[in-house]
Amino acid sequence: MNRLEQSLTTDILDLLATIVGDDSVLTGDPSKPYCVDWRGRYSGQALAVVLPGDTRQVGAIVALCAKQHVTIVPQGGNTSLCGASVPLAEGEQIVLNLSRMNRIRELDATNYTITVEAGCILADVRAAAERGNRLFPLRLAATEQRCEIGGNLSTNAGGINVLRYGTARDLVLGLEVVLPDGRVWNGLRGLRKDNSGYDLKHLFIGAEGTLGIITAAVLKLFPRPQVVATACVGLRDPAAAVGLFAHLRATCGDRISAFEIIGRPCLDIVFRHARDTHEPFARQHEWIAVIELSDVLDVPLDRSLRTALENFSDGIEVFAVTAEKTLAERWWKLRNSISDAQKIDGISIKHDISVPVSRVAEFIARADAALHGAFPGVRIVAFGHIGDGNIHYNASMPDPAQNHAFIGQSEYVNRIVYDIVHGLGGSISAEHGLGQLKRDDICRYKSALEMEMMRNIKHTIDPHGLMNPGKVL
Repeated sequence: MNRLEQSLTTDILDLLATIVGDDSVLTGDPSKPYCVDWRGRYSGQALAVVLPGDTRQVGAIVALCAKQHVTIVPQGGNTSLCGASVPLAEGEQIVLNLSRMNRIRELDATNYTITVEAGCILADVRAAAERGNRLFPLRLAATEQRCEIGGNLSTNAGGINVLRYGTARDLVLGLEVVLPDGRVWNGLRGLRKDNSGYDLKHLFIGAEGTLGIITAAVLKLFPRPQVVATACVGLRDPAAAVGLFAHLRATCGDRISAFEIIGRPCLDIVFRHARDTHEPFARQHEWIAVIELSDVLDVPLDRSLRTALENFSDGIEVFAVTAEKTLAERWWKLRNSISDAQKIDGISIKHDISVPVSRVAEFIARADAALHGAFPGVRIVAFGHIGDGNIHYNASMPDPAQNHAFIGQSEYVNRIVYDIVHGLGGSISAEHGLGQLKRDDICRYKSALEMEMMRNIKHTIDPHGLMNPGKVL
């Protein structure tokens, strides 16, 4: 860096400090934890990490960066799995971290809405809704205690309850957004019906901070369930899981709030690395499902769930049902521990894909056969959300030396998996986003016209490319 560049950098840092205070502009070692993702896969350097305390400060920071042509990486809890929330290697960006903006502005129980700032931790939003005898249903197995609402919305997060309540996009009524020139769009409207033109909020949900910075949101709430029943089911194969899900939809309707499958390799990793986890049944099963029913009426759902399972015999090997919270939590721990256990176990090539629910079993069978044919001995860790067709499909070699060489062929592995997904009418990114990880891959699977429209939107809203460059597009 020459003297002129050093002088310009010092000037920018001084100006940022006048907006947020010296303690909220981090450089050097204090900034490093913000420049690497939680999995340790992506890292970069930043001119500074800036922590604003309110929307006015965010607008002032963005306006300053626009004037100085400094690019911005918006960041929340930094739990992105695709490298969307960390800076690039060049060290010419600022990270704008919203974690200080964690106020719950309003809970309107009558309107079934809660207005929160982007830095609110998801678990805290769920707890605030519960205190108001309401439910905020976004439920993420691995990151709920550290991910933040701004990031959830920017990636259109999914999670366990999508089959009943939808993705993050479906849970938003209004947004407050700082645009790339620093202006603030106040769209914080708690309306269920507003047919007054383009629904602008949907431009920013799922855009991963490439069009603007979400600073607050009006979120939908729902009646709080009064009764819950949970089942753990040993299954023959994914086809049995798909058939069982269709059967439960027909017999239990919208009371189904979760339906998760877990393959045997997932369970083996969880038992190896997660404390207080155990086989749910006397003998091992290649696949298990954890299923949840809930209702606002105080009715014995465990009886209904048990009857529905008894009436489906095609592929169920064993099952247990409970209305007791402690046992249900033990079963859910098997699902909730997978991501952290995998992180301990070692690096793998991860895929977050979706296909139509009716084709989930076909995807797993075809992808398994293709990868085993290309890489004898490969270990497939497959698990996820049968109810919405989203499967987390991760591949590695059990032997560390072999795995190092296998990881080096990730481009080839991805091509095998993604071509199968595309052929089944699916998506290569179901709930994690594109970030840096899939930025180039998406060009192969979206049409040229779709990519052109996305680029045109980006250019219109962010003509100078200041918002999270190198991500998504």
